[in-house]
Amino acid sequence: MESLSHTDKRKSEIVHACRELYQTMSFKEITIKEISEYTSFSRPSIYNYFTTKESIFLEIFREEYAFWCDDMDRIVKKYKKLSVKDFSSKLAQTLENRPVLLKLLSMNLYDLEESCSLDELTVFKQEYKRALDTVEHLLVVYFPQKGRTDINKFIYIFFPFMFGLYPYANVTQKQKDAMTSAGIKFPTKRVYDFAYQTIFSLLSNQGGVNE
Repeated sequence: MESLSHTDKRKSEIVHACRELYQTMSFKEITIKEISEYTSFSRPSIYNYFTTKESIFLEIFREEYAFWCDDMDRIVKKYKKLSVKDFSSKLAQTLENRPVLLKLLSMNLYDLEESCSLDELTVFKQEYKRALDTVEHLLVVYFPQKGRTDINKFIYIFFPFMFGLYPYANVTQKQKDAMTSAGIKFPTKRVYDFAYQTIFSLLSNQGGVNE
């Protein structure tokens, strides 16, 4: 395994700092100044590695897709066969394990991506494509009877579904209070519960699949 270059190490330090801040602060609260104070970098030096704050978050986003793909790859390596129930459970658990990915998905991606360079965005999209390809590979491996139409239908429902998963499973106290006042029953399920039910329903509604 090749060691990281000096530039990669510096970029990794900046990204790590942003990740740490993101645990207790919102995207809007985090600034280049906040990141510089958390690291050994001055604000001007950070711009030598990332064009904007958004580009730092885009790198976190890219990493999260990579981690998710690695989680899914481990499923294929470990299990030769899976029923619909077991597959739904395994895939749902990979999302339960990636709260940062789901949190980033719930953001306004238009503004995030628009504030990044074309090169930065292209690298991110390559990892996103890997995620699409990995989910498709899982479907081919465990449900070989599925045709292209069924696979595309699953992917183009499942991926948009992920964008709203985090806010449904992570309701803030303020949101709970507002919904209670408005007479709305707020959800109390985990990410796993929402994901499992959706994956299982999508697969069960398609023909030729054994539960």
